[in-house]
Amino acid sequence: MILDDWIQKPGSWLASGNESGIIVSSRIRLARNIEGVAFPGWAGEEECVTIQSRILKCLPALPSMSPSLVLDMAGLAPVDREFLRERRLISNDLARKDKGSGVVVRHDELLSVMVNEEDHLRLQAMRPGFHLPELWDTINALDNEIEAQLPFAYSAALGYLTACPTNVGTGLRASVMMHVPGLRLMNEIDPIIKGLTKIGLAVRGLQGEGTEASGNMFQISNQATLGESEAVIIERMIQIVGEVANHEANARARLLESRETYVEDFVGRAYGVLCHAGILASQEALDMLSALRLGCELGMINGLDVADVNRLILFTLPGHLQKSEGRSIPPDERDQVRARLVRETIRRASLP
Repeated sequence: MILDDWIQKPGSWLASGNESGIIVSSRIRLARNIEGVAFPGWAGEEECVTIQSRILKCLPALPSMSPSLVLDMAGLAPVDREFLRERRLISNDLARKDKGSGVVVRHDELLSVMVNEEDHLRLQAMRPGFHLPELWDTINALDNEIEAQLPFAYSAALGYLTACPTNVGTGLRASVMMHVPGLRLMNEIDPIIKGLTKIGLAVRGLQGEGTEASGNMFQISNQATLGESEAVIIERMIQIVGEVANHEANARARLLESRETYVEDFVGRAYGVLCHAGILASQEALDMLSALRLGCELGMINGLDVADVNRLILFTLPGHLQKSEGRSIPPDERDQVRARLVRETIRRASLP
């Protein structure tokens, strides 16, 4: 299976780029449903299978989706589901689905479409760095290609109709993953999260809805989809995310100016643990790798760069760890394998 080949490369959301590192990745999703057909939550299993078959007759052959991989949830092992979820190619909800649901992923992982999750179609465009306008152009082209063959459920008064009322209208969710350890170390992250929530944005963890922040990674996304155009939603996200990124950059500058020894100790302790740990739980690894990533960005570590740490952040997650080893690994042993992988990767690094 091509999933075994993907283990040789980082996921599209953590690939290397020329970005600052504060803004890790950008993503745009569109929720769509086929006209005249029951939503997945109301359709029976056989009806979902029929809907899936109808979608798959056209989706993989579309210009925007070629070449692509078609995966049926009914045929996926638990570790493959976890692997796809960690790569942010399927949602937590789709990972729990079975017959009648699936995902189509373009080989470069820039575009993917979940089939019969909460809606008939969840289109997704994703890439590293801060690229919301480019992603909108990409996903809008795919949206038009699909709609030319599968008419969407649409209301002249409301816009696109979706299973959840919060997605009605544009059906658009624009999100940005950010790495903000500076704000955490300055004890300034909580007021910012409260402020973002007050202006109608959602702040979630590494794996999206229902997850807590891990490794100082936060996902910021819009919640309102009704009454505003896609361009307005995206422009507001660009402005707000830019402000948060500036706050993080400012926090890092103040840390180096007034608490440099503290930051060096924070990075050094993480480096020491990762160099010598024989057991590493997933959450602990993410937190320590976040500190290491900050150290790389601030020039506090030699022989290691952000791309190396990004790869470890992804490949120490349970699904990737087991796919790398080519076997199912019980949790206790997984912690040992994770520690070994980290030690082998950072042994070439050193502190100044």
